[in-house]
Amino acid sequence: MSFYSRSKTIWLSVAVSIFGFAGLSAAQDTKPFLQDIQVQRDTPETAATPLVKKTSAVDVVKPTTISYSPIVTNIPTLENVAIPGYSGILVETLDGEPVVESGSRLTYNPASNVKIATSYAVLKTFGPDYRFATSVWTDGSYEPETGTIHGNLYISGRDPVFGYEHAMALANELNRMGIRNVQGDLVVTDNFAMNYTTSPAKASQMFFKTLDTAKRPVAAVHDWKSRLINTGQLTSVPEPPSVTFSGSVYVQSMPSNAKLLFSHESAPMREIVKAMMCYSNNFLAERLGDMVGGPYAVARIVQQDTGSMPGEFYLQSSSGLGINRVTPASMMKLLRVLRSELGRNRMTFADIMPVAGVDKGTLENRFDTDFSVGSVIGKTGTLGNTDGGVSALAGEMNTRGGRLLFVIFNQRGSVARFRSFQNNYVSTIQGQFGGAAPISYSATSLDYRLSKTRISYPSGQTRGSL
Repeated sequence: MSFYSRSKTIWLSVAVSIFGFAGLSAAQDTKPFLQDIQVQRDTPETAATPLVKKTSAVDVVKPTTISYSPIVTNIPTLENVAIPGYSGILVETLDGEPVVESGSRLTYNPASNVKIATSYAVLKTFGPDYRFATSVWTDGSYEPETGTIHGNLYISGRDPVFGYEHAMALANELNRMGIRNVQGDLVVTDNFAMNYTTSPAKASQMFFKTLDTAKRPVAAVHDWKSRLINTGQLTSVPEPPSVTFSGSVYVQSMPSNAKLLFSHESAPMREIVKAMMCYSNNFLAERLGDMVGGPYAVARIVQQDTGSMPGEFYLQSSSGLGINRVTPASMMKLLRVLRSELGRNRMTFADIMPVAGVDKGTLENRFDTDFSVGSVIGKTGTLGNTDGGVSALAGEMNTRGGRLLFVIFNQRGSVARFRSFQNNYVSTIQGQFGGAAPISYSATSLDYRLSKTRISYPSGQTRGSL
């Protein structure tokens, strides 16, 4: 640029005339014109250590690991722990006594820790025993001699975990009622989902093919057998269920003259939330969030119940994808109100969150050593590129000295490095309280949890679903 190509003499004369400084030299260090910015570093620097070292042409200068806020703790071991990236940490006892805090009032991207908020919102609004109903209707007449419905079959429902095995359970129930043929079309409403697809058209086609054994995909047969095993009924169904249609499948609204035959009810909400949290399923999180009005409604529920301000807990998604902003302090408040809500229903964090080293999913291979397995219950969060790389972990850690609640938000750096830090940091804290201690917990497969469905009838009667 031409401004910087001027001679040194002209530049110095201009500087002197404008700022009134004299004796400036290009070789001298000068203070900036604004106030110095103080940055808290992981370890104190001594005067003998220069900030900049001379490097060769092939040297790589690694950025200094810094914590953007001072570490506040009464535990000397934690005072000098290097915290990578732009990070916020808050660890407290169950009684609210602080253990360690750094940047807890600043906002960070919590990634999939947002699912903690979504879980709280749906559990509080609908309760842990709520079930999604997928209802079967018809506008036709039934001919028992041939097992035929003369008319259309209608399916309505918004069960987010509805899959192949549930479609076959509907076919099985229709067969049990004597219905094997439909002289008409299959009509599915536009809020219907299957196999985690957001397209009602694709979901309706999958459902249509799954009902008919001649069109059924191999994956559906596999899921159906797994379901029979999980429910202990592998030998009770003599042959695969099947329903044929003379017409096609369509997505449209329900007619007013349709009669309800029965409803397939999903596993309870608590089991669906557990599945979502263990595998951090974004589809489930968004569908569950929509039940209470979407991410802004989820955030509003959290704000009201925790006393957090909108600027401290702001969501743009119910899953954690994209740009969300949460302070560790407000997430800690959420953990406490969630724990209280679970307690009212005789539940704990382990009923809806993965137990590290025990449950399948995102924490399956973390905290899984002999001395730490089963001692951490939490929710992970990962975004590889958003906000320069994000990794989060929040929940409960158990020690021989008692349980602690913790929130760790790491941002602007390597996700792998953040996870390694979180593992070591949690273990270090546990060590200061006598070491890790496993909770009393026995793992139950998610397939079994989600197999707890049932069939309900217009009369009010219910029975277990295959």
